[in-house]
Amino acid sequence: MSRLFVGSVVTLFLTGVACTGNEVFVGRRVAATTALDRIDHSAWNTLLHKYVDADGMVNYRAWHSSPADIRDLDQYLSTLSTGRANQATTNGKLAFWINAYNAATIRGILREYPTTSIRNHTARLFGYNIWKQLQLYVGGKPHSLEGIEHEILRKMNEPRVHFAIVCASIGCPRLLNEAYGPERVQQQLESNAKDFFRRRQNFRHDPAGKRFHFSEILSWFATDFGASQAVQLKRISRWLPTAAAQQAAQHNSVSVSYLDYDWNLNEQGRTGVSVRR
Repeated sequence: MSRLFVGSVVTLFLTGVACTGNEVFVGRRVAATTALDRIDHSAWNTLLHKYVDADGMVNYRAWHSSPADIRDLDQYLSTLSTGRANQATTNGKLAFWINAYNAATIRGILREYPTTSIRNHTARLFGYNIWKQLQLYVGGKPHSLEGIEHEILRKMNEPRVHFAIVCASIGCPRLLNEAYGPERVQQQLESNAKDFFRRRQNFRHDPAGKRFHFSEILSWFATDFGASQAVQLKRISRWLPTAAAQQAAQHNSVSVSYLDYDWNLNEQGRTGVSVRR
């Protein structure tokens, strides 16, 4: 039985967020009525344009100070709740679940704000873990952030999702300041993949030392890009920012190490973001 309906537990409803013990629910528990391709992402698009800059940094302070825009985000999450997951094209499914992951994450951070890192809210043993216990209802079923990432998006065999879903940290990919859409998601994924490797926090090439330095994302999810280093490097080669790096990747002529991951909040005004133009 869902903990939401255990009679001895008090449920609080605060601006669209339901809390039951350590569980936090967003969206609404409603029937699935809308094919994923037909979900309207325009409200999310408007909010992203308003609060996210070209580097994917978020003005959490201003967003947190706007009850109207928090309500708009809650309403968008409720719109996602009507999605009928078994009726979708591949592009519709990708756009829907990437938007769902990012919007739920932002809502989870706004609930905790002010905060300095999502890692402040990822208890391992006792207490609230945002990745496990923040859950978005879709078609009457709650989905955690971990569930969306590992049980839905990763199983689509589309590794570019790792350059699109954002865990509210500087070390994450850029949070695109527009909603993903079924008609454009392939172009958007390709653009964000190239942007990811242009940023020094994610990729550095040492030609003299014949070494690539990658974001730890490429270590955590290495098998999503291929079964061996040679296959993985060839898979990502087209997204690398220079011809020399692309050639080295295609020929597997480098060793690989990983950069420290920056878990600081991806908040506007923070340092640490550097991009090759």
